[in-house]
Amino acid sequence: MSKKDFEKICDTIAGISPYIRFVGVIGESGELLAYKRRPDLLPLLNEKDTQYQFSHIAIKTDLEGFFDKNLGEIEFVWEERKKVQTISFAIKKSRVWISIDKKVIRSEMLRIIDSCLPIVKKFSK
Repeated sequence: MSKKDFEKICDTIAGISPYIRFVGVIGESGELLAYKRRPDLLPLLNEKDTQYQFSHIAIKTDLEGFFDKNLGEIEFVWEERKKVQTISFAIKKSRVWISIDKKVIRSEMLRIIDSCLPIVKKFSK
């Protein structure tokens, strides 16, 4: 996939909901391939911690691959934290990572997930 594809994914997903804070495509080595951040926000993580987060996502993605044969591939992971919610989707060996405002109700989270799935599937082929 090209950088333009990654940027299109970020732009499209960022437009789904005003509650989306950040959308990034993380490569298999933890590198940020493209991203879109809501312009009115300050990041919750500094640059160093952001890189650690992306490395963690890459390692976790690699480890999860060991269970794909028996459990099937991961479609998405939804994580709730005290300050933010995150969703991640696999696209081949990359991961789309999305952070969303904590105050969002679950029905909006499900709407975001349901809106992201066809986008991710389109680029997974």
